[in-house]
Amino acid sequence: MKQALTIAGSDSGGGAGIQADLKTFHAHGVFGASVITAVTAQNTREVVTVRDLPPDLVAAQMNAVFDDLDIAAAKTGMLSSAAIIETVAEVLSERGFKALVVDPVMISKSGFRLLADNAVAALRELLLPLARVVTPNLHEAALLAGFPLASLDDMKRAAEKIASMGPRAVVVKGGHARFALAVDILLAGGNVQELRPEGEVYERSVHGTGCTFSAAIAARLALGDPVDDAVRRAKRYITRAIRHAPAVGHGNPPGNHFYFIDPETWDAEG
Repeated sequence: MKQALTIAGSDSGGGAGIQADLKTFHAHGVFGASVITAVTAQNTREVVTVRDLPPDLVAAQMNAVFDDLDIAAAKTGMLSSAAIIETVAEVLSERGFKALVVDPVMISKSGFRLLADNAVAALRELLLPLARVVTPNLHEAALLAGFPLASLDDMKRAAEKIASMGPRAVVVKGGHARFALAVDILLAGGNVQELRPEGEVYERSVHGTGCTFSAAIAARLALGDPVDDAVRRAKRYITRAIRHAPAVGHGNPPGNHFYFIDPETWDAEG
C-alpha cells in the first residue's frame, strides 16, 4: 500500500488540516501518516485560536515517520512560523525528499491569519525550491508573486513568477473569482494549461478545499501519476467532494471526502 505524509495543522472541526488530508489519502487507497505543526480551535464558522508546536517536536515527528515508513509523497499545509518552515525544509533536505506538494496556507476561509508576515520569505526561499507542486489560491499567489490577480492572464503570469522560485509545477487556483470561477492554471513542464471543472459549477463556500485538493495531488503522485494527471484527477475529486458537501455545522460545511460510498448499500461484513 502506498504511503503519503501530511505536515500540517490540526482542525478540531474535522473539515480541514490533517483531518481532511488523512481522509483524502484514504479515499485514494493510500495510507496516510501525519506530522502536526499546530493545534487549532476551530469549527465550520471560525478559527478561534491557534497554538504552534515547538519546531523540535515537528522535526521529531518527521524523522519518526521517515525512519519507519516508505513515504511516496508528502504535502505541507499550515506552517505558521518561519521557524517551523525552516525545520520542515531542513528535514526534507536532509532526507533528499522531492515528491512534495506545498499548499502555502496563509489565511483561513473565515479570515484568520495562519502565516506570520515574517514567514513568507522563508516559504519562498526554503520550501518552494523543494516542491514538486505548489498550489496557491488567488490571495496566496498574489502575495508570492508580488502583484494583484484580476484576470486569467494575471494568473498565468503569477504561475510563471512562482515557478521561477524553484517548484517544478504550479497550480494557481481560481476559486470564487468572477473572472475565473473554478478555473485553475497549471504550469508544468514549461506548458501552461487552463483547467476547467467538469459539469455544473456549484457556487458554494466549502471548508478545507485547499487542503483536500493538495492532499489529493499528493495521493495521486504517491500512486505514480505524472503531475498533469495528478492535478487533473485531484481537481475532479475536489469538485465532486464540493458538489456532495454534507450539511455539517452552521458555517462553511466540509467537503464530502467519501462521496462515492453509499452507507445504505455498503456492507462492512460483505
